[in-house]
Amino acid sequence: QVQLVESGGGSVQAGGSLRLSCAVFGYSYTVSSICMGWFRQAPGKEREGVAAIYTGGGSTYYADSVKGRFTISQDNAKNTVYLQMNSLKPEDTAMYYCAATGYLCGGSWRRPSDFGYWGQGTQVTVSS
Repeated sequence: QVQLVESGGGSVQAGGSLRLSCAVFGYSYTVSSICMGWFRQAPGKEREGVAAIYTGGGSTYYADSVKGRFTISQDNAKNTVYLQMNSLKPEDTAMYYCAATGYLCGGSWRRPSDFGYWGQGTQVTVSS
């Protein structure tokens, strides 16, 4: 059974940085490529796609709101995907989730409904 375990959330001041990790258990994405995504959901708002990476070739995708500030990457040896978040803003405050899907990223990465596996979430709070 595939399990995703996030870590790395916390509280920072605006302009600070955090790195989120998503460890994948029960599946080796180096054997069969998948799309790994990071989503976030703030209170009262819909879940939105933040970034995604296709583990087979490393293609990456970003929401306009985080381009140039966030970087998604993968460590195949650790079966782990990361989200490096720099220049954080108060509007980045949300619960962050990692997710996995067998669909190609290009058509699906923004749609939570296309992702079948989810982590438990990790809270990111950015104060002004």
